Amino acid sequence: MILSMLAAAGGHIRFEDLGLHPDVFSIGFFTLRWYSLAYITGILFGWWYLGKMLDRPGAPMSRAHADDLVFYATLGIILGGRIGYVIFYAPEMFLHPLRILRLWDGGMSFHGGAIGVGIGVILFARKHKLSWLRILDYLVCTAPVGLFLGRLANFVNGELWGKPSDVPWAIIFPRTVPFGLPDPARHPSQLYEAGLEGLVLFAVMSFAFWRTKARYDPGKLSGLFLLGYGIARFIVEFFREPDQQLRAFAEMTGLHMGQWLCVPMILGGLYLMNSAKTRRVRVEPIAGPDSIS
Repeated sequence: MILSMLAAAGGHIRFEDLGLHPDVFSIGFFTLRWYSLAYITGILFGWWYLGKMLDRPGAPMSRAHADDLVFYATLGIILGGRIGYVIFYAPEMFLHPLRILRLWDGGMSFHGGAIGVGIGVILFARKHKLSWLRILDYLVCTAPVGLFLGRLANFVNGELWGKPSDVPWAIIFPRTVPFGLPDPARHPSQLYEAGLEGLVLFAVMSFAFWRTKARYDPGKLSGLFLLGYGIARFIVEFFREPDQQLRAFAEMTGLHMGQWLCVPMILGGLYLMNSAKTRRVRVEPIAGPDSIS
């Protein structure tokens, strides 16, 4: 419908005309933002979906473990995501440590959050004497929904827009160029990421979990997620404008920081998938009636 409107108008839609706002609502001093709601909803969905997966035979932990795991994962997302952003995208914040605590100043890094979750899972597994890699295989299946919601929130915030483009669905985001210059129409790269990293990756992970025996090969699902996300993010970065403070880095290296960070993810994903069979052991079911060899 929007595309037909644009074709009829012979121009591009302006972001302001969509009527979107970063805040869901405000009551007194409290403001709920779409970005925060995306995190909360993603974590709650992941908690629920994880429980559904744990009901299947051969689960690496019980449903009772899931509550404790959610705490570790949430802590890893927040701490890892923020610290990762500072390290990868804004190291100057180390000169002003209090800025690091202002989560709304700058943002979060998915790659940092992924590392944080990985550390959290390892600590959780050691505490309960469980297989951290098999737990991670289950947890990554829930991640695409959070990525989908997060990218939609980026779009609502009018941030992380794409490169200038004249495609029919390009959007004119405000304040993307120095004051006084007309804002060009740009790729809505946030929606590209929501589709690839969110919807497509969730479909792939769901099929692998529910329709194959991948969950019995430790590391295969984790590898599939790393590979799928890495490829999706690497592709979309070609349509995305690099962060302002990293433009020189992108021009010098030929790739965005996000693409460089995806390279070890892709390589690690391939390794985990190719070596998964060697780690396969007899799995005694925590949930379900049968053992799977």
